[in-house]
Amino acid sequence: MRHFLDFEKPIAELESKIDELRRMAEPGGINIAEEIARLSEKVDRQLRTTYAKLSPWQKAQVARHPDRPKASDYVAALITEFTPLAGDRAFADDAAVIGGLGRFQGQAVMVLGTEKGNDTESRVKHNFGMSRPEGYRKARRLIELAGRFGLPVLTFVDTSGAYPGIEAEARGQAEAIARTIEACLAAPVPIVATIIGEGGSGGAIALASGDAVLMLEHAIYSVISPEGCASILWREASAAEAAAEALKLTADDLKRLALIDQVIAEPLGGAHRQPDIAIAAVAEAIAGALTPLLALDPALLCGRRAEKFLAMGRETPG
Repeated sequence: MRHFLDFEKPIAELESKIDELRRMAEPGGINIAEEIARLSEKVDRQLRTTYAKLSPWQKAQVARHPDRPKASDYVAALITEFTPLAGDRAFADDAAVIGGLGRFQGQAVMVLGTEKGNDTESRVKHNFGMSRPEGYRKARRLIELAGRFGLPVLTFVDTSGAYPGIEAEARGQAEAIARTIEACLAAPVPIVATIIGEGGSGGAIALASGDAVLMLEHAIYSVISPEGCASILWREASAAEAAAEALKLTADDLKRLALIDQVIAEPLGGAHRQPDIAIAAVAEAIAGALTPLLALDPALLCGRRAEKFLAMGRETPG
């Protein structure tokens, strides 16, 4: 059953009429193809109008859409010969971070992603994409492994943030995130990070400190969630819409602020409507970003990557 967001109500009504007409159609019965075509064109127009003027809060809703492709979908579609690797060699394996070896368009790579899950069972298994310290330590281990074997690293980020539980703090959540960022900045291999849904706080930065940071058109990336920001500044989560506006969390805002490198266009109505097209667009963007990085000297890569992140905030683009 298709899930519609609050602002998509007119589109939902039109698509419901189309579904009803299709159920009514019978062989040899009334030809309703023209009416279906007319309504389909109206849906396209409505989608184009609606998605051309999404507010930051509406973009946050699209980024969290339950049908949006997850990290595992990108890995399954883009990575051949994928061999998952598990565990942090210290405490446990964290299912919120998936990773392993594979090939991207023939190139051997290390792949990492924060995985939210696609249904209730898998969401619980992957802790809704909120990693504990062992997840970040696993990521660090795999990034360092990639460095030793000269493998480029591809990451797919989709998390509301690191897990905020007491046990995560007790096991060193902040240190684990910091060490993972350190591993990214020190890796002697290209790192291409893609924000595919939510990029929340340090939990996202841990896997997004790359040479190229790509971001889907309707993804979001911020230091805190709109709800978290609202609860701190206004003492009420209902101010999330105002917080989303203030956070400048959209892909267009972040590109203008030079915090990401490329915005990847999504199919009409968002990646959740046509996942295959969205995944193909991500593949093209990753290939375009990775190819020139493969030719660079490891020392130059590290220096450029560190300077890129150190330069953020020195001068804010207008």
